[in-house]
Amino acid sequence: MTQVTKSRELSSPERLQAFTDAVVAIALTLLILPLMESVGELADHNGTTAEWLAEEQYALLGFVLSFVLIAVFWVHHHKLFRSVKHVDPGLLWLTVAWMFTIVVMPVATSLSTQMPSDWAQPLIYIGTLFATSLMLLLARAYLRSHPDLHTMGDAESASGIRASGIVSGLFLAALVLAVAIPGAGNWPLLLMLLSEPLQRLDRRRARRAQVKR
Repeated sequence: MTQVTKSRELSSPERLQAFTDAVVAIALTLLILPLMESVGELADHNGTTAEWLAEEQYALLGFVLSFVLIAVFWVHHHKLFRSVKHVDPGLLWLTVAWMFTIVVMPVATSLSTQMPSDWAQPLIYIGTLFATSLMLLLARAYLRSHPDLHTMGDAESASGIRASGIVSGLFLAALVLAVAIPGAGNWPLLLMLLSEPLQRLDRRRARRAQVKR
């Protein structure tokens, strides 16, 4: 370990990852709380399970969507940190910013599913998702510029940045569409279905470029 790394190191990757895992677990748990409250409210009025399912169908869809998205973000963050060997203040605060966007997700989800529809709902919900993906992209870019903090090779690092860039770009496009088309709600998020095909195309292009070299 170089003296430069020692001067920047603030925490072990394992400790920061454990903290991140705890934050994500709490955020996932908070997603279900509005649904739990609605069960109690309907029970007080002698409601039935079928009535609850009918009344909370959109809230249930919002819960599942947010749960899956947070889980996917966590998986990608976890994979990234498997290559991290040292944590300096820059990487620490980028991770804190990423966690901030994660803990906002339960609020953004509740606003989208519990409140009357308005123009601000998709702005907050999709905007939060874009911010989460952007923080992960910035973390990858930061690690690429600080090779002493990780064990990734140049090709792996560049590939990760391109993949994160595709995801962030699609979230940004969805956000722009949601703002530009009143009433679109969160439907522009369907653009995220293009993420995997675009990443596959990028990997093929990268392989062809390597072969030509």
